[in-house]
Amino acid sequence: MKKQKMFAIFSAIAAAVFYAINMPASKVLLQHIAPTTMAALLYLGAGIGIGILFLFNRKNGGENLSRQDLPYTLGMIVLDIIAPIFLMCGLSFTTSANASLLNNFEIVATSLITLFIFKEMISKRLWIAIVLVTLSSAILSFEDLSSLSFSFGSLFVLLAALCWGLENNCTRKISSKNTYQIVMLKGVFSGIGSFLVARVLHEPLPAVSLGGCALVLGFVAYGLSIFFYIKAQSVIGAAKTSAYYAIAPFVGALLSFLFLKEPFTPNYLLALVIMLAGSLIIVLDTLAVSHEHVHTHTIACGNDVSTVTHEHLHTHLWHTNRHHHRHASNQALHG
Repeated sequence: MKKQKMFAIFSAIAAAVFYAINMPASKVLLQHIAPTTMAALLYLGAGIGIGILFLFNRKNGGENLSRQDLPYTLGMIVLDIIAPIFLMCGLSFTTSANASLLNNFEIVATSLITLFIFKEMISKRLWIAIVLVTLSSAILSFEDLSSLSFSFGSLFVLLAALCWGLENNCTRKISSKNTYQIVMLKGVFSGIGSFLVARVLHEPLPAVSLGGCALVLGFVAYGLSIFFYIKAQSVIGAAKTSAYYAIAPFVGALLSFLFLKEPFTPNYLLALVIMLAGSLIIVLDTLAVSHEHVHTHTIACGNDVSTVTHEHLHTHLWHTNRHHHRHASNQALHG
């Protein structure tokens, strides 16, 4: 079980690093490719690339999707058509560094949807983190805090993050199934859907070489990222996977500064500090370790002897000595 959790954590971090490449690379390609067409190529690259890998790993993919999984599968595909279109539109109006950090709002969206729709509990620490990440996103959303001029591009990035938050929860419901199949369906059908939207909008087709670059980027930044994200979700759940995924915007922002020479702004630096604090709290929240103890007590009451077996579930926090536990008891009465 420990090895499985460690692999899940590695998978979540790998998913974040692969996705981080998306922001600066897409920013460059968007100078030559229309936003909706770009979104279509990214997902098609993911679906085709993972589909090829699936051909060589048919026996290791896991249980195939069933008819019962159809609602979540359709929801996943539809949301994955909408979200990247919003993101590419947002990238057209804002810097990739800003978009990278704003995309961290996906953690907030995922957690809130997990709580209110899928009825999973959220800890106090995670609530604090949600407030910090939301505040950071708000700061980045305004180009000039003194005049409160809202950034049009930021709105699209936030809408993309909201869609992906809902999509994360849909994918979580089927994450135990064949990962190759999930990513292939997600990529191919979301890509086709986005491409049809691009045709309706009469967007121009890119040069073959640029289209090829977008497909390769899609395989790496979307295909491999989604693949490892689902692997992590199946073990540690949607909220915790999103927590580790929080490093993606910071890696993306760093790449933007290194390769695109985008400047640091006061708003960005302030938002970065606040978002780092929020993301750190989210990650620390996942470090709570749970384990079970089984205790047997013998209780004498007159001529009767009662054997009581308790199963304790302890949750220890790494930085405190406090713990929480619950009991499940099983009594055997001997006369």
